[in-house]
Amino acid sequence: MKMGKWSIVFAVVLTLLSAYMLLDTFVIPEAYVEDASQSGQQQVQVVAETESEHSENAVTEESMDDDDTESPEIQLTTYRINNTNVYVADIVFSSVESVKTAFAQDTYGRKITDKTSDMAGENNAVLAINGDYYGARESGYVIRNGVLYRSTPSDEDVLCIYLDGSMEIADPSEVSAEELLEAGAWQVFSFGPGLLENGEYLVDQNDEVGRAMASNPRTAIGMIDNNHYVFVVSDGRTQESEGLSLYELAEFMESLGVQTAYNLDGGGSSTMVYDGAIVNTPANGRHASERSVSDIVYIESE
Repeated sequence: MKMGKWSIVFAVVLTLLSAYMLLDTFVIPEAYVEDASQSGQQQVQVVAETESEHSENAVTEESMDDDDTESPEIQLTTYRINNTNVYVADIVFSSVESVKTAFAQDTYGRKITDKTSDMAGENNAVLAINGDYYGARESGYVIRNGVLYRSTPSDEDVLCIYLDGSMEIADPSEVSAEELLEAGAWQVFSFGPGLLENGEYLVDQNDEVGRAMASNPRTAIGMIDNNHYVFVVSDGRTQESEGLSLYELAEFMESLGVQTAYNLDGGGSSTMVYDGAIVNTPANGRHASERSVSDIVYIESE
């Protein structure tokens, strides 16, 4: 009889512990603090000029130009590729500080999320895409706006955006987050994989993120030249828009003249916001709605 009571107590305790672990993993938000090794902020303006280049197979175009030459120039174009709607924001800026990032609820932490459109509004963004959803993982470098938040490496290559407006895909087993910060990293993302580097493919037709389907909504960022970037979001998982494989995404980025390209969080997270409106059709599960994410990449409205 006593053994029976203890068995019941043990079962109840085990159930409660399992429930807490599930909540802690998927539900309970947790704010983080910066690593003790982090050395503070770097913010340096670098001025450069490049000319805009555009692909020939665009189907619609919308542009925003500002008389102020210091303001980023943004051209938004919609493409139809492989039965998929793809949205491209072509951005030319004079300082890489124009490419900013923001955390959900302005807080660095795990499972702290918000919609891309809401974060865009809160940060006065004229253009925004979802980031790398750093809060879903315990590892992977996180450097945002010149501040180092996480220095624990992951197995995936990272994208580094430097203060001179250049991009590089780096192997975290060969370089530390502190070394990247010292070298002038302004933003560092850890999702991947890298798609292109120096115009060369980093993925093949069999590559995919984890167990994801071959054709998905995608979010990517690429560099045509220093201070000349593209933000790319594709729809997917619908009858109207199938989605792209990683290799198809790399091919498309190459067709835009991109030299370095990197895959950010995709699937239901893939969202582009321009001038206060959601540009694409986010596919969150079976419904067309925004998924809340950890962070965004954005261009601030002037």
